[in-house]
Amino acid sequence: MSATYTELSGRTVLVTGGSRGIGAQTARAFAGQGAGVCVVGRDRDALDAVVGGITDSGGTAIGAVADVTDSAALERVRGEVESRLGPVDVLAAFAGGQGFPVPGADLTEQRWRQVIDSDLTSAFLTVRTFLGGTDGMIGRGRGSIITMSSAAGRQPSQANLAYGVANAGVVMLTRQLATELGPHGIRVNCIAPSSIGTEKVLARMPAAVQEQVAALHPLRRLGSTDDVASTALFLASAAASWLTGLTVDVAGGRITG
Repeated sequence: MSATYTELSGRTVLVTGGSRGIGAQTARAFAGQGAGVCVVGRDRDALDAVVGGITDSGGTAIGAVADVTDSAALERVRGEVESRLGPVDVLAAFAGGQGFPVPGADLTEQRWRQVIDSDLTSAFLTVRTFLGGTDGMIGRGRGSIITMSSAAGRQPSQANLAYGVANAGVVMLTRQLATELGPHGIRVNCIAPSSIGTEKVLARMPAAVQEQVAALHPLRRLGSTDDVASTALFLASAAASWLTGLTVDVAGGRITG
């Protein structure tokens, strides 16, 4: 069970990549704390399922279909969430996940650009969208931003080269933004998960392989979406009010550095 952070009640939270997996569970976790949540993704049916689950449990949530590599689409999302829930207090830029293994020598230019846009440019555009203007985080003098990297951005892995580079870039994006935005009362932190047992992973990975992967981690299990969502709650809470520019390796002890 997650800790209770009463200060998150009534806050407005936006989660990109929220239609499935880590993003969806993070949206549920914030809603469980009493926050109003906007879930952003590209699959309307999947978004409706997440939003419906939250509202059926008594929470407050809306869904917004958008491609987060499109700045105009993100501006439309900002207008919708501000009109329906209010200015964004917590921004979880969690979209991405293009790590399918491809040897670097076989990685096409098109695929390189696609992965960089999906995992790095999307984070930059999402953050930028919610900073400016009267109701933006800078104008309001507060906010918590949480970005999503990966263990593949912390050390070489079997994921494709572009994915590793993009996620390493997210770590530096976080550190740079934390330095720039700290004087405005905005904290920026990053989560870098390792092997997380999302619905997709568990469906595609045979049980024997799951055991092998779990054995690579000192804690001898796969991570869960709850592990990541609980970290996001903490980083957004007052308990982390002196933390910014940090990357948390939610990795069962396997990383890092």
